[in-house]
Parts: sequence; structure tokens; C-alpha cells
Amino acid sequence: MTTETPEDFARHNARSKRIAAARERMQARRTLERGLLIVHTGNGKGKSSSAFGMAIRSIGWGMKVAILQYVKGKWETGERNFFEAYPDLATFEVMGEGFTWDTQDRELDIAAARAAWERSKAMILDPGIEFVILDELNIVLRDDTLPIAEIVAFLKDRPLTKHICITGRGAKPELLEIADLVTDFTEVKHPYNAGFKAQKGVEF
Repeated sequence: MTTETPEDFARHNARSKRIAAARERMQARRTLERGLLIVHTGNGKGKSSSAFGMAIRSIGWGMKVAILQYVKGKWETGERNFFEAYPDLATFEVMGEGFTWDTQDRELDIAAARAAWERSKAMILDPGIEFVILDELNIVLRDDTLPIAEIVAFLKDRPLTKHICITGRGAKPELLEIADLVTDFTEVKHPYNAGFKAQKGVEF
């Protein structure tokens, strides 16, 4: 049972009204609207998952989404199965050859990354696509498989009619500088470190 008095409730309600009024004033000053450049980075799990969540939200609004995966191999994943079920609203392309420790072929990695970047540019320039996810592009840039200066120059001059989300650990400072929204995912605890293998529906 609560020990709060009618005076406590009155003070709480009055404070809530002041907060609501302040937030309304703050919202009134936010008038910009354009496509955002979003970066998900950090060592924690959930960077791609969060991006896919935004993609689902966009599809819920009838927006056309394009997802391109740079590094992850061509194995079956739940997100790929989901988005491929909505071909009218989602394009899901896997252009990576797998992680570098799997391919063990630097020349192949560079060629795959270059092909993926050319496809990414086409997606970004396509006026029919409203949200583009470049999954694990940060990994490619971190390893200097693609030149960061080229990617930053293109993104600076990108069409401002769509949102772009770039995921992966180790985002370069040059990319963070031009981004509108940056989230650093921090790992607190991960089952892998306790001996668990990747779990279907949680990690793929």
C-alpha cells in the first residue's frame, strides 16, 4: 500500500505538467526533417538487429527498404527469411564472402567489398528506396578493405531523401564525424563467453 499523501500526488501531478510543457516547447524548436545518416558501432551485440528493427518499422509505414550485407556469409538467417517474404517493400542482398578469417583471401575480400560498395551506391541513388542498411560496412572500413575517404565523400553528397544505417564494430572517426546519429553498443555480458553457441532467433 502506498504511503503517499494527497499533497504528494498533487506535487507529482504539478511536476508532470511542468515537464510536459517543457517538452512541448522543446519539440516545437525541432523543425528539421531529412534523411539521417545513422551509425551503429561498438563491441556489444545488437547493432544489426537494431538496424533490422528500424527496417521493420519503415516497412510498417509502407516505405521501401534495401539491406546489403558486406561481411556475413551466405548462411540462412531469420532476418533474411523475414525480409525476403516482403519483396515489394524489402531488398535483401548478401554480397560478403564471409569473415576474413574464413576467406583467408585478401584479394577476394577487396573484390567483394568493391562490388558491394558499387551496389550500395546504386541503392542510395535509387529514388524508389527510402531506407538503406549497409550491414557490417564498418568492418570493411576498419580493415581498410575500402578507402574511408571515398565512402565519406560519397555519403557527404548523398541524396537527403532517405535514411542510411551503417553497422559494425570499429567505426572510423571520419564516419562518426559526418553521422547524424551514432550509437555505441557496449557488451556487458555475452553467452558465448560462457560456452554457448549462437542461438537461432537470438543471433541469426
